[in-house]
Amino acid sequence: MSRDGYVARWQGREYQASPDGDDVRLYQPEPGEGFEEVRPGRYRRVVPAAEVDDLAYVRTTCTWQGQPFIVLAQHDGWLRVEYTGGRWPVAQAMGLEAFDFGVYQGWAPANEVTDLREQRV
Repeated sequence: MSRDGYVARWQGREYQASPDGDDVRLYQPEPGEGFEEVRPGRYRRVVPAAEVDDLAYVRTTCTWQGQPFIVLAQHDGWLRVEYTGGRWPVAQAMGLEAFDFGVYQGWAPANEVTDLREQRV
């Protein structure tokens, strides 16, 4: 449901991806021709960047309690979100953790989140 990272279109299919110089690493959850298992449920194939039709960074954004967030992950009806409004008093009032300087994250009940949309950046 939520994606935050690179996606690449190769041979008519979209993959999770990671640019690597002149190559692009493609990832998929099942075995496939030319894909090697990097860990259970994750398979990788390296292809020349020139063979990739499209490479874009995708992030999922949402609104929670009237504030803007990026969705980082999801688990059991909750979304791991990062506040993008940049206002410390708001983050503090919402009970978010200061993850890094100016970076505030928390867990939001998925049913309270609105405006869920995927954006290519």
